[in-house]
Amino acid sequence: MGTWNSRGLRGSQLEELINLTVESYREKQLALVQKVPTPITPISMDKGLHQINLAYFNQKSTVDYIGVVQGIPVCFDAKECAERSFSLRNLHPHQVLFMRDFESQGGVSFIVLSFTKMQECYYVPFRDIYRFWKRREEGGRKSFRYEEIDRSYRIRAHKDMFIHFLEPLKEDLLRRDREREEEQKA
Repeated sequence: MGTWNSRGLRGSQLEELINLTVESYREKQLALVQKVPTPITPISMDKGLHQINLAYFNQKSTVDYIGVVQGIPVCFDAKECAERSFSLRNLHPHQVLFMRDFESQGGVSFIVLSFTKMQECYYVPFRDIYRFWKRREEGGRKSFRYEEIDRSYRIRAHKDMFIHFLEPLKEDLLRRDREREEEQKA
């Protein structure tokens, strides 16, 4: 069934924490990031509660969040997995293509990945996502393991910033700058 309630609320706790974090970022003028609404068409509504009971998606969504951090365009998706392996089936080709195109325009794409059993959350830069994606396309693993995640990108809470992804984003940007400098020297 392709209804909003079949899969749409998975990760809602993670998204709620991200929503609180981006609101804190906005208040502190650190970033302006917004949740991208998924366009749906209601089929059935509970008129008394003003609630949608059944709906279908109008079109494929791109990513969960898009915005700007200190002049840098960012887009990311929020994902959760219970085990020590993240199935790439949870990323869709149109999302990967959008993130790739976003990066080609000078933006920064990533996923916020929560390993729920371990209660750990990571910033996974697009270059890693794309490497895992290409490996899958070439007949390799259809997932990536916890052990393949760069631990320096762990996301920690800080006061009212529950999913404080700006710290690993800063590290990613520093690495990108170093890589560009090395390429220019070569």
